[in-house]
Amino acid sequence: MTILELREARNKAWQGAKAFVESKRDKDGLLSEEDAKAYADMEKKIKDYSVEIERMEQMEALENELNKPVNTPIVTKPMKADGKDKAKTGRASDEYREGMLKALRTNFKQVSNVLQEGVDADGGYLVPEEYDHRLIQKMEGANIMRSLGHVITTSGEHKINIAATKPAAAWIEEGGALTFGDATFDQILLDAHKLHVAIKVTEELLYDNAFGLENYIIDEFGKALANAEEDAFLNGSGVGQPLGLFAETGGGTVAKTVTTLTADDIVNLIYALKRGYRKDASFIVNDQTIAQIRTFKDNNGAYMWQPSLQQGEPDKLLGYPVHTSQFAPVDAIAFGDYSYYNIGDRGTRSFKQLVELFAGNGMIAYVAKERVDGKLILPEAVQILKISGAAATAKTVSK
Repeated sequence: MTILELREARNKAWQGAKAFVESKRDKDGLLSEEDAKAYADMEKKIKDYSVEIERMEQMEALENELNKPVNTPIVTKPMKADGKDKAKTGRASDEYREGMLKALRTNFKQVSNVLQEGVDADGGYLVPEEYDHRLIQKMEGANIMRSLGHVITTSGEHKINIAATKPAAAWIEEGGALTFGDATFDQILLDAHKLHVAIKVTEELLYDNAFGLENYIIDEFGKALANAEEDAFLNGSGVGQPLGLFAETGGGTVAKTVTTLTADDIVNLIYALKRGYRKDASFIVNDQTIAQIRTFKDNNGAYMWQPSLQQGEPDKLLGYPVHTSQFAPVDAIAFGDYSYYNIGDRGTRSFKQLVELFAGNGMIAYVAKERVDGKLILPEAVQILKISGAAATAKTVSK
């Protein structure tokens, strides 16, 4: 029995015991010896229920404790035995961060020995850990797929096993022979596609200590990488780049193709997704499509669109969150559980400077690179509604 069932049984037993006492009292309000013995048995059973409930609660608490991750991230500064902060080392150290900033400002003419700890194979320098962390934050803030998908950090090719077929139950007659269904498995590989972004800075700004070079580089690299990633995670072909959510092959499952979008199409899209995926499902829609969807009403005349009441929370459509992206196609709407879109980050991002290329213009270029891949590992987890007339309308508007 569950804890809840035991509590209900204890409460029922207690109510029965009270009713028994009230019905068995004599004119003096006393119980006979036999009735007192029967009540004592009832009271013992109630106490036994309490003991068992307490035992199960302790077991549940212990189970929850044992199920906690063993490698819980440390979010506070490590402390020495004497209570003083431990010195950061490697790319996490302040010396490495200061050395990188000094190298950036001097065209990498003044490269301290500490940077040798982070030399990249292609000749660049790995970004300090603080830089890398802030780049990730910048991309997550601007890239909806990094917040919705499942992000994996890999050191090499990452293999994901998928159950292709599952054994099915079958009815058999008494004494009949058992039949066995074979479970088969597919394998999806997350590779690493190289993504570059370059920015140029004038020498005057580079040597001006008042110019926030560090923040400028972080912002520009972060925004550019985020935009390129989100576009690829949604529309990528899988050739030299991630495979997008809306890809014709390997993307989400096309539930239906319509000429003109209607309110009924939105309802049908929701129920095209299997019930198990709907629990954590949401919409991904192009900004241009939102204006049309916001006019839709249900059979009671109420708007299907529900504006968010809290800043930072997404709007909702028929109770499900809506995420908008400028990179989502105008002729398609996605609805599904995007945790089945896996994003594989390979290694660490790195910086490199290009002096000679723009030397004649008094400019210095910086290049950031990363290696990343993304794939939807279960196409049925995301349903796509295609709108055949939307693409033509978008082209007409853009002329």
